[in-house]
Amino acid sequence: MREERLILVTNDDGYKASGLNVLVEIAERFGRVVVVAPSEGQSGMSHAITVKYPLRLFRPDRESNREMYVCTGTPVDCVKLALNRILPRKPDLILSGINHGVNSSASVFYSGTIGAAREGIINRIPSIAFSYMDYSLQPDYSSIKEVICAIIQKVVENNLVPCYALNVNIPLVKEGPLKGIKICRQTQGCWQEEFEKRTDPHGFDYYWLTGKFVNYEPEAEDTDEWALKNNYVAIVPIHADATAYEAMKELQQWTF
Repeated sequence: MREERLILVTNDDGYKASGLNVLVEIAERFGRVVVVAPSEGQSGMSHAITVKYPLRLFRPDRESNREMYVCTGTPVDCVKLALNRILPRKPDLILSGINHGVNSSASVFYSGTIGAAREGIINRIPSIAFSYMDYSLQPDYSSIKEVICAIIQKVVENNLVPCYALNVNIPLVKEGPLKGIKICRQTQGCWQEEFEKRTDPHGFDYYWLTGKFVNYEPEAEDTDEWALKNNYVAIVPIHADATAYEAMKELQQWTF
């Protein structure tokens, strides 16, 4: 008898996030789901791990039928603890999200949602990170559930190579349906940060991070930013190998 598919679900918005609950509901269609999520929001944590403080795990509701664990660390901590202490075996799939806001272009370097998926592929586990371009306090996920389900279905049917993860960003379409799905490359761009200087009631200065995204190639039509702007779901395959292979030949000509 074929063993039931084992799926790990995590996020970076914390275990109470509505997007996590929706992703778990969808994942349960595909197998046994175990949730290990942060105790609080961990946005911007990228691939951070906790090394200076002890990590703690607890079950938020032991009466629930769901296998959920809450970790006091980062999204990557959640994946590491799941693989080493919680799951009975290596999972068949890791799902991260649904993130509250998109993680396109340079955001892949900062996102805890992406960090969790990247930890999956470091461990040779097919992984998908889902993000949704809805920044409202109570996002409506009803219109995107089926596209998420369809993407997971394709991954399990086609046996996604375990050294790749999919960075899936879904636009918020206010009128009409999504136009479809685009396989894209990551947009070349950056966050142009500004640190607003403020003064607290005690007279001490502090700084608040603000800024805007700058797209270096706004006319390119094969990027995730273009797809989202034009109401397509953007899927960018990513991997953990950071080698710049195109630079190796040039560097090999240098004399050291």
